[in-house]
Amino acid sequence: MTEMIPAWVNGELTPVEKLEAHVKGIRHKAISVFLMRSDKVLLQRRAMGKYHTPGLWANTCCTHPHWGEAALDCATRRLGQELGLDDVALRFRDTVEYRADVGGGLIEHEVVDIFVGELAHGREPIPNPDEVMDTIWTPLQDLIEDVAAKPAGFTPWLQIYLRDHAGVIFQTA
Repeated sequence: MTEMIPAWVNGELTPVEKLEAHVKGIRHKAISVFLMRSDKVLLQRRAMGKYHTPGLWANTCCTHPHWGEAALDCATRRLGQELGLDDVALRFRDTVEYRADVGGGLIEHEVVDIFVGELAHGREPIPNPDEVMDTIWTPLQDLIEDVAAKPAGFTPWLQIYLRDHAGVIFQTA
């Protein structure tokens, strides 16, 4: 089944096949989630079977809403699909836009609704191996330093979020 995502074509929001949006670099909707535990952020390492950026570290989860799906519903759905985490209270933080080469001739040109949540101690993700090969809790400051020192190990969008939007996402000064 072809996955249709909301994208802008000729100035109008319309359903577009996900791979086509990435091949052509069409501006489209997305969501990103950052789960926190005190000063630590939950990262995932993308499964090797992913069609772009396999094996790279990314934020807790991200995806594209289905056509007609609300952003918060999408974020909640994807936390369950990728990490087995249901019933996590998410707060909308901001909408950001970026364009990035993700390799293999693919471009992410996304308008992203970003959500942040707190995961209680004692709750841990149960990664779906088709989506996620590993997870780690890392202090935010360590993450910022690691991405600056070794950017090739992290997805382009995580690099952009930390470089350009960390203050809004993590509500830091």
